[in-house]
Amino acid sequence: MWYVYVLLCADNSLYCGITTNLEKRLKQHNGDVKGGAKYTRGRRPCRFAYIKKAMNRSIASKLEYQFKQLSRKNKIDLINQAHPHLQASLDLQAQELLPHHSLLQELPQ
Repeated sequence: MWYVYVLLCADNSLYCGITTNLEKRLKQHNGDVKGGAKYTRGRRPCRFAYIKKAMNRSIASKLEYQFKQLSRKNKIDLINQAHPHLQASLDLQAQELLPHHSLLQELPQ
């Protein structure tokens, strides 16, 4: 199973990527495990803001591309629609987001 994920970085920027292992990828982005994106190295800590399942890598890559084409406002609107309980903490001035474990527990299995 592939996932498209969006991280909220410490500087309030968003980073989108794909993976098959969410926990490991977050650890990589936060420097706990070797291999995170160069973009997130100077923007730690990062937390999940959005996670979506995809059937295969091709679909995940297409979803990632579509997300990256959105404006910041539309990206945030999409995240808020997917996780309405986070809406108060994820707006254009967002400074903090719930720990990523909350979102992972809510993913349908």
